[in-house]
Amino acid sequence: MDAGELAQITLLSLRVSLTAVSLSTLVGVFLGSLIATSSSKYKNALVTLVNTFMGTPPVLLGLVLYLLLSRSGPLGFLGMLFTPEAMVLAQFLLTLPIITGLTISAVESLPSELREFVKSISPSRLHESVLLLNESRIGVFGAVLAALARAVSEVGAVIIVGGNIRYYTRVLTTAIVYYTNTGEFETSLWLGATLTAIYLAINVVLVYVRTRLGARSD
Repeated sequence: MDAGELAQITLLSLRVSLTAVSLSTLVGVFLGSLIATSSSKYKNALVTLVNTFMGTPPVLLGLVLYLLLSRSGPLGFLGMLFTPEAMVLAQFLLTLPIITGLTISAVESLPSELREFVKSISPSRLHESVLLLNESRIGVFGAVLAALARAVSEVGAVIIVGGNIRYYTRVLTTAIVYYTNTGEFETSLWLGATLTAIYLAINVVLVYVRTRLGARSD
């Protein structure tokens, strides 16, 4: 594998993961804040459901999506199977419960006095959610970074719905699986090193932003 292919695989990995996590952040942070501030009798059931989905086996999700997106499936007309879009969908569904669940935890971990005060001065649930998200921004940002790390390292679902097609749907994790199976261990190690470098970059960003956000809250 030459440097050009490595760059293409790495960029596709980042594009798929960043797109999926951006979408799941928009939905998950909103859902998490609404659930955390809810007084509904169904709140505990919703939290349990979210926590359950956080542990969804990727291969199971990949299988379900494969059946839905295949030509004989109900969504086959979309023509998404074995495309980067299908991989984005798989990672979106995997990371959505993570961001939602960790956002709930971040908001609920705020002091009860602060939450009651915010509730008393907020004219609407939306305003209350925005204020509480601002107060719990470090935890919410950590949720997003945790979801991104999960997305970048995902292999089970993306290899099923993406097909690991060279120059089209092959990403770092699926490439490692492929080259390991073909006995090209040196190539697999280089791909693993690239993946580790991405993990390191994610953690450096997390520490930096947490430090900045912590300084702003002091």
